[in-house]
Amino acid sequence: MADFLRPEVRALAWRYRDMLLGLALLALGLFWALRSFGILQWIGYGLIGLGLIWAIAGAQRARFRQDGGGPGVVQIRERRLAYFGPLDGGVIDVEDLTQLEIDPSSHPEPSWVLTGIGGQRIAIPINAAGAEELFDVFAALPGIKTHTVLDVLSRTPDARVIVWSRVKPLLH
Repeated sequence: MADFLRPEVRALAWRYRDMLLGLALLALGLFWALRSFGILQWIGYGLIGLGLIWAIAGAQRARFRQDGGGPGVVQIRERRLAYFGPLDGGVIDVEDLTQLEIDPSSHPEPSWVLTGIGGQRIAIPINAAGAEELFDVFAALPGIKTHTVLDVLSRTPDARVIVWSRVKPLLH
């Protein structure tokens, strides 16, 4: 049964799993809203809204996900981000992030470059194992525009691009 789908199709379905689940929920809600009456019809309307939101968020996550075959492992525990790579790595608190960049010239794959308050930098390949968890971290940064992150990731710029930086408070 596992050989029913080609590996490429299976990988594509796995990448878009959240969006597909949202569309399935939307379809069930649409069926209940149009074919039922009473409380089940109202539940169907609720499922339409929930499925639509889930599908849109799933599409954004799918655009962010890479193949996951890159070097190193990303872990996020209690708002602390850790990257364990074959040559380097580091740990940084999410609250200490001051700048987020993408560096297309890093070898072997483009990397996210995270800069902390003290100037420490962590370069994380975009396809490292667990790098899809970074989507939630990036989305929680104050003032970040998710579509900007996805656009920069999809077009792979020629030079290093600052995607987000913390606004420094003025002293007077």
